[in-house]
Amino acid sequence: MALTNVLLLSQIAGYVIGLILSLCITVPMSMHQDEFNGHCLLFSKGVWQETDGQLLVTWASRCYCDYVIAVGVVMFAICLVQIYRLSMFMYKGTDSSFLSAFVEALVCGVVCALAVPAAAFITLGFMSWCTNIVQRFPSCEDAAGQDIDKKDKISTNGFYIEIGTAQFGAWGAFATWVGLAVFSTLKVCRYHQLQNIRVSMFRERQRLVHEGDAASNASTPPPQRAHVLP
Repeated sequence: MALTNVLLLSQIAGYVIGLILSLCITVPMSMHQDEFNGHCLLFSKGVWQETDGQLLVTWASRCYCDYVIAVGVVMFAICLVQIYRLSMFMYKGTDSSFLSAFVEALVCGVVCALAVPAAAFITLGFMSWCTNIVQRFPSCEDAAGQDIDKKDKISTNGFYIEIGTAQFGAWGAFATWVGLAVFSTLKVCRYHQLQNIRVSMFRERQRLVHEGDAASNASTPPPQRAHVLP
């Protein structure tokens, strides 16, 4: 029971952290798209014009930002459900079944696989955008709040903080879900070990019962035949 409580508490703490980090992904990325008038700066490129000093941007697909936001929403929903579910187990003093733990481990693995591309999109896409920015500004952060693309009516006030926060949330969420996958796998292994112990105890009990029956039969003398007088 002690090990069960430790695993449950670790999982609940992990899902709470995952819930917070999912908000660090979803909220900043949504704000970024709104401020950039529906555009996504990830992997977008541009050329600085000498006439007016504006950046002529070739916008990349919105799918990069949409994918990151979608992964954040999925993480948020799963974390919310799992926090409630595991809290009920903790309150009742019970735990999930073997099948439920196996499904949970599988879901954690799938979310980890989804989180890696999301984090990579943010990191590599932001680097691609900043490569254009540093051609005119000393650093990418210095472009925040500057009118670099009036044609597309974008607001650059918070893009550096927003993308930086989303990047931190994405990599942090990936690490958190890896930990949750480990906890779920440990629970599955524990259930498997308990099942093997039960099977071994059942077989040992059956063996002892058979040996006891055999010993009882051996100690009982055979019945004597009655002699019939002529």
